[in-house]
Amino acid sequence: MDIPVYLFTGFMDSGKTSLITQTLQENDFGIGSRSLIIACEDGDEEYDEEALAKNKITVVGVESEEEFTEEYLKDCDETIKPDQVFIEYNGTWEAAKILEMKLPKGWEIVQSLATVDASTFEMYLNNMRAMMMEQVFHTDVVIFNRCTADTPKAKFRRTIKAVNRRAQIVYEREDGTIDESDADELPYDLEQDVIEITDADYGIFYLDVQDNPQKYEGKTVRFLGLVYRPDKFGKKPMMVPGRFAMTCCAEDIQFIGLKCKYENAMEIPHKSWVYVTAQIHNEFAKEYRGKGPVLYAKEVVKAEEPEDSLVYFT
Repeated sequence: MDIPVYLFTGFMDSGKTSLITQTLQENDFGIGSRSLIIACEDGDEEYDEEALAKNKITVVGVESEEEFTEEYLKDCDETIKPDQVFIEYNGTWEAAKILEMKLPKGWEIVQSLATVDASTFEMYLNNMRAMMMEQVFHTDVVIFNRCTADTPKAKFRRTIKAVNRRAQIVYEREDGTIDESDADELPYDLEQDVIEITDADYGIFYLDVQDNPQKYEGKTVRFLGLVYRPDKFGKKPMMVPGRFAMTCCAEDIQFIGLKCKYENAMEIPHKSWVYVTAQIHNEFAKEYRGKGPVLYAKEVVKAEEPEDSLVYFT
């Protein structure tokens, strides 16, 4: 029988212990099942092991990363024989370790959640961005807790989506209630005849048009882009204008562009800078392996390389 494993990531004091406790006790999650909590760090909040034991919930602690091994997990499985497992992972350990580890027979990670303290998120981004982003690379759900009226939800959402497009994002207020208000405010006006996408807004535009292509159907945009013409295009009237973006750190820079149909595409030199004015249509493109935003260029004008050629998602 498969044993579901729920993985909780996030820095210390981001709310992992509270979330696991709430899930098990308040929501009657898996009531009647034998549950195992593997705590890989000691935060300010501790588990009430005596109360948990009454509900057949066992808590074991891991003192160091060296102790957290496949053999250790196998011993836990043989000793406790859990029906479900909750792993409170240490936020300073490499996430790849648990994701690549061979789990005991029957154990399977069915959901991964990351908790983030909204009040310290920007500080961690500024000082240890790569480590912070590693916590959310492969998560299914990112929970921003301790949110206030001043929390820049749209900015936080874009930051997460830049490295993990599939993640569901939840905002939790300081009183524990969920904030379901819209966090998708855009810095440009979709009702303009020609939507001007600035360098600062290109990353935001790219994410939003990928996630919500129907919202841009028939809209005309103008932006500064670097033209790529892959060899596979041959003599086809197509190109890919876009920008290089830093998603996590300086070592994680990638080109993000959109397929563009333009009758004079062959005349546009590879890796040249241009201003593109194009209408967007949501249609099938094999490059997207399905439907996605395709540009139909109305005008392409030669441009100079900007002082900062990189774009960002914040």
